[in-house]
Amino acid sequence: MKNILIIEDEESILMALEDNLRLEGYEVVCAVDGEQGLSVARNHDFDLVILDIMLPKMDGFEVCKRLRRDGINIPILMLTAKSQEIDKVLGLELGADDYVTKPFSSRELLARVKALLRRTKQIQQDIESYHFGDVEVDFGKYEIKKSGKLINLTALEFSMLHFLIKNKGRVVNRDAILDNVWGRNVYIQSRTVDKHISELRKKIEDDPSSPDFILGVRGIGYKFQE
Repeated sequence: MKNILIIEDEESILMALEDNLRLEGYEVVCAVDGEQGLSVARNHDFDLVILDIMLPKMDGFEVCKRLRRDGINIPILMLTAKSQEIDKVLGLELGADDYVTKPFSSRELLARVKALLRRTKQIQQDIESYHFGDVEVDFGKYEIKKSGKLINLTALEFSMLHFLIKNKGRVVNRDAILDNVWGRNVYIQSRTVDKHISELRKKIEDDPSSPDFILGVRGIGYKFQE
């Protein structure tokens, strides 16, 4: 049974989320402010965190940043009442894996939750480990080392790297990456792929501006090569 942490201060939304997730068979733990949520996430094992941005004591951006800084790579689904693109991009830059804008339907949110959990399970069951250059990846443990030193990748970045490695030597377009990493029927703009590729390169390439492994193919997409 999957364990989900909800960090949300609006009681009506929190109760609705908790009820819907429990009906789907998930174990649910709730926190009502950023400090409490961060503490709970640090001290217990969860399969997914649903994180509101506008929280008392500590906002969702800061919670996300601190979790990633601590090396906690579980998927994070952000909730935001804001529609501005900058807020969504900032969340993704800080390590969130996906976001849903309020108001949202329970069907939409459950679809995003299932997609994130399915992606995580697929990674763990498929390629167990992989080595290229000075990078060692353990997909089962969600660990990656460069020159022997642990580096932090988000669950989404693991999924993206996993998909590129599975298709090594082949050019995969942005739509294929969106479908396989974010999931079908999830609206994400294609430039979001470029942003995540850029962040991934910063972590695994010696020179992200002149990558050796994740190559861009102008007008089409990307290719992983050794």
